[in-house]
Amino acid sequence: MSSLELVGNKPHAVCIPYPAQGHISPMLQLAKLLHHKGFHITFVNTEFNHQRLLKSRGRDSVRGLPDFQFETIPDGLPPSDPNATQDIPSLCISTSKHCLGPFRKILEKLNDSSSSNVPPVSCIVSDGIMSFTLQAAEELGIPDVLLWTTSACGFMGYLLYPELFQRGLIPLKDESDLTNGYLDTPLEWIPGMKHIRLRDLPSFLRTTDPNFIMFNYILQEGGRAYKASAIILNTFEALEEEVLEVMRHLLPSIYTIGSLDLLIHQIPHNGLKSIGSNLWKEEPKCIEWLDLKEPNSVIYVNFGSITVMTPQQLVEFAWGLASSEHSFLWVIRPDLVSGDSAVLPPELLTDTKERGMLASWCPQEQVLNHPSIAGFLTHNGWNSTLESISAGVPMICWPFFAEQQTNCRYSCVHWGIGMEIDSNVKRDEVESLVRELMEGEKGKEMRIKAMEWKLKAHEANVLGGSSYLNLDKLVKEILIPKTEDY
Repeated sequence: MSSLELVGNKPHAVCIPYPAQGHISPMLQLAKLLHHKGFHITFVNTEFNHQRLLKSRGRDSVRGLPDFQFETIPDGLPPSDPNATQDIPSLCISTSKHCLGPFRKILEKLNDSSSSNVPPVSCIVSDGIMSFTLQAAEELGIPDVLLWTTSACGFMGYLLYPELFQRGLIPLKDESDLTNGYLDTPLEWIPGMKHIRLRDLPSFLRTTDPNFIMFNYILQEGGRAYKASAIILNTFEALEEEVLEVMRHLLPSIYTIGSLDLLIHQIPHNGLKSIGSNLWKEEPKCIEWLDLKEPNSVIYVNFGSITVMTPQQLVEFAWGLASSEHSFLWVIRPDLVSGDSAVLPPELLTDTKERGMLASWCPQEQVLNHPSIAGFLTHNGWNSTLESISAGVPMICWPFFAEQQTNCRYSCVHWGIGMEIDSNVKRDEVESLVRELMEGEKGKEMRIKAMEWKLKAHEANVLGGSSYLNLDKLVKEILIPKTEDY
C-alpha cells in the first residue's frame, strides 16, 4: 500500500478552541491525546492568537509535524493590544457571526485531494462556545464533538439558564438585587447540585438587561450543546459524580476525560513537546526561585488570563500578602489592572524583596507541583482549579466571572479544599486567610482533603482509570466513523 493510501485511511480531527488562553490550552492537550490515538490533527487558531504564540514561544510552537498541522482564521475584530486578551463579549459576537465562512474554507481546502496531501476530515472537535462548527459538520455529514472547558457543575449552571428565566429568577428585577441579599436565594430544586444559591451559578445571570450580550450568548451556546455528537468535559467521575449523573439524563453522550494535564502525561511526546499554548512568555526563573524555598512555604498567586482588577484591589492583595509574612510567587499579567499598569508601592517591594517573587507568566502546572508550594490564591478558573486539585494544593478563592463562582462554591463547600475571599477585597482578610491556610487548623484540614482528591484524580487518569477509558470510548464510539476504512 502506498504512503498516500496510508495517509488517506487515517482519521482526521479538526480542533478549534475558543480564542482565549483558558480554552486553547485544554484543546491543545486533547488534540495531542487524539494524535497519540492515531489521528491526523489540524488545529485552528485565530490569526490574532497565532501571532501571540509566535511572539511568546517562537516558530516551533506552530510548526507542527506532518500529521499535526496548524491553520488560522480571522476573528473579525479590529486590531487590539497584542499582549492582552481581547474583549470577551466582542469576541463572542464576532466569532459567532464571522468565523463559519473562513472555517468552511479550511475544511474545503483540507478535503481537496488535488491540493492537500492529508486524509479527508472525519470529525470536528470544537470548543463548546464555538458551536457554529455544528453547521459545518452537518454539511459534511461528520461528527462534531464539543469540548466544554468548564467544570461539570459550571456547565450544568449554564444549562439551567432557561429554567431560571422561565421561573422569573433572572434577569434581575433591579440593580439593588446585587446587594440586597437576593443572590443568596437558595435553589434546592436543582437536581444533583446541593446547597446552591443563585450567586453560585455562572455570573452572566447577574444582570437586569434581558439583552445582555453574554447572557444571551450562553443561552444560544448552551442550547446548541444538545445538537452535538457528544460533549467532552475536562473533569473526572469521582469529583463531580452527582451532577454528572443528572446531566447524562439531559445529554446522553458525555465523556469525562480529565484532568487533561494528568492524562497527557500518560503518553510520549512524539515530537510535540515544542508545541505549546501559552500566549504570554513564561519566566523560567520562577522555578529557580522556588527551588531555593523550603517545602510548603510559598503561597502561589495567579488570577488567570482574563481577570481584571482595579489598582486599589491590587494594592489590597499586595499589602495582605506582605503582612502575612509568608513567601509568595505572584503572577501579574501586563493587562491585570484595568485602565492602568500594575504598579505596586515601592515600599512594599522593598519590604518583600527576600520573600516575594513577581512574574508576568509562569509554567503553572510545574509551579503547583513544586514541593515549596503550600497554597494557591486563585480566581477559580476551571483549568487552575483542576490543576490545583491534581497537585493536591488547597486554595484561597477569589472568583471573577463566568462559572468561577460555581467552582469556588464547590471547592469551599463540596470538596473542602478552599476558602472564599470577599469580592470587595481588603488587606486584613487577605492576611488572615493566607495565615489560616499556611498555619491554621483549617489549612491543615484542607491540605489533607486536597491530597485525597489528588489521589483520586491520579487514579482516574492512569491505565484503567475512568478518564483513561473514557478517552478510548470517545474515539471508538463517536470520533471514528464505523466504516471499514478505519
